Amino acid sequence: MNATTTTVIREQAPDRFEIRVDGVVVGFSQFMDVGSQRIMFHTEIDKQFGGQGLATKVVQEALEQTRADGLRVVPVCPFVKKHLRKNPGFEDITDRVTQEAIDLVMKPRS
Repeated sequence: MNATTTTVIREQAPDRFEIRVDGVVVGFSQFMDVGSQRIMFHTEIDKQFGGQGLATKVVQEALEQTRADGLRVVPVCPFVKKHLRKNPGFEDITDRVTQEAIDLVMKPRS
């Protein structure tokens, strides 16, 4: 049986936390930092890696890093929102999703 190595890395341009299996990017959780908030708006895992808990792992790591960075999370992404409901412990840094936050992430980026 082959052991695999799974790591989560924070990347920039675009801002996201990538999850890698044996060094290959297989998914990510994308965000936008605005002031003291980290708006988490999209999480995606490659289909062939689905069902392995990788989305949970990348989101959990992103939330822990958000806390370590002294920021508050705004869970626009449905998966992040679901993760927060199922895994209490981040209520102290979670802000309500506002229309302004949705508008910011929907705005085309150059």
